[in-house]
Amino acid sequence: MDVSTARRTILRRPAWDEIQVPDQVLDRNQALFGERLTPDEAVRRILADVRTRGDEALRAWTARLDGVEVPNPVVDGAAIQAAYDQVEPSVVDALRVAARRIEAFHRRQPALSWIHNDHEGTVGQLVRPIERVGVYIPGGTAPLPSSLLMTAIPARVAGVPHVAVITPPQRESGLPHPATLVAADIAGVDVVYAAGGAQAIGALAFGTESVRRVDKICGPGNLYVTLAKRQVFGLVGIDGLPGPTETVVIADEHANPELAAADLLAQAEHDILACAILLTPSRPLAEAVQAAVLHQMEELERSETIQGSLARGSGIVVTENLDQAFELANEYAPEHLCLLVADPWRHLEQVRHAGGVFLGEGSFEVLGDYVAGPSHVMPTGGTARFASPINVNDFVKIVSIVGLNAQALAAIGPAAATLAHAEGLTGHAAAVRRRLQDESPK
Repeated sequence: MDVSTARRTILRRPAWDEIQVPDQVLDRNQALFGERLTPDEAVRRILADVRTRGDEALRAWTARLDGVEVPNPVVDGAAIQAAYDQVEPSVVDALRVAARRIEAFHRRQPALSWIHNDHEGTVGQLVRPIERVGVYIPGGTAPLPSSLLMTAIPARVAGVPHVAVITPPQRESGLPHPATLVAADIAGVDVVYAAGGAQAIGALAFGTESVRRVDKICGPGNLYVTLAKRQVFGLVGIDGLPGPTETVVIADEHANPELAAADLLAQAEHDILACAILLTPSRPLAEAVQAAVLHQMEELERSETIQGSLARGSGIVVTENLDQAFELANEYAPEHLCLLVADPWRHLEQVRHAGGVFLGEGSFEVLGDYVAGPSHVMPTGGTARFASPINVNDFVKIVSIVGLNAQALAAIGPAAATLAHAEGLTGHAAAVRRRLQDESPK
């Protein structure tokens, strides 16, 4: 498609209140609640119930929504250790490789306290870890143990004393997916809870008899999880409001169309709401990629999901040149930006908004999804304009230090009093004036 059409369609970011709720979602809520509630209204009901009834509500909603009876949401250590026997050794080894690289990457990130002393006294900052962090990990048909590593390990590196994981139970066992339990053990989390959906977010935010409340909730989830995080924000911190995953590939005439197609398909197989977009000034490449996508899709297991994604928010856009491709990418602010161009490093300065940049055909997004090192929990929905991937700074807070002396008071006190008067805060001004009148301020 051309640029004008793309800006009106696949590159347009609808606001939250512009998203149309599908009839099947409203129908399901009608069956569950006896009313045709919107997802936001349904989440509000669930959160209020968990806040009021605690474990009883958590168990009831887990049974009602997930069809699983979980008498105790706390997963015991024996069950976690037993999970190793249910996961292929090669998968366990791969999780350990990923964990080592994620930890090594985040240990390079500075998050340091500092103190400055001079003739006026001391100012500085204390960097302190958040006390308690809750990590939500989706379950279902595609569990995401890698997302657990990508979230819990940066929290551990930051020094968070207590990291909890909450993730949906499976119907067969009443326990979370074995690979998720193994990942939790490798990441060194303190406790794993078996619960999912909005009720899980409520349990972390409010606390129940079994689930200790946390100070911040992180991790991806479905629409109901995201809405629940939005509703509890303020009572607890959140990492953001993650939406469907997305990739923009910028490719020139030198790109390999088979590899470009593979990268687009890897993104599209996540979800029918996932977005996979190619921006290229080369029409021959665009046509070759389109043909390669159709051919490769036939070989993939999740072809039905891929078809849904490609039909909805994905596509190929032919631009006037590479500069225009970067302009469109910055407007879109993608979660992932893949540069399949002859000299990707030369174009890095043109990137202003992206969750992560992948430089060249050998440095592709799937490596970033698992083992490159940076967290794959990245800003979506255009929030890369102001947000960052999960990192150490998400799990610390800054405490300002002010320890000024009499010399500082004499120098800057009058300015403080003047500003206080200008704002009509005479009590503030009086607090300064009394100290200025005291010959020996403490």
